[in-house]
Amino acid sequence: MERPLLAVLLLVGLIIGCAVGSAYTRARRGWSDYQTVKKSVPGARRNAWVLIRAVATKAGVIALLLFGAAAYAAVGSDDETAGPAPSPSATQSEPPHR
Repeated sequence: MERPLLAVLLLVGLIIGCAVGSAYTRARRGWSDYQTVKKSVPGARRNAWVLIRAVATKAGVIALLLFGAAAYAAVGSDDETAGPAPSPSATQSEPPHR
């Protein structure tokens, strides 16, 4: 009777040991990944702010150009052209009536 009970306990111990071992391995891996990412966060944050600043600068320049173009279109150009100037043309005069 002792032998089957001992075999069952050994089997249960192996199953529990494998489950606990794999959980421990996953926890250690997660902790090392967390530490790696934690060390890289300041650099990533700095890069993100640099990219945001670059995009904001480009958007500001584009907005200024659009505002300038709209203001120029609203004011109009300095060249006041009233259309084509009349050109001198020879008119035929009628013969005098007597």
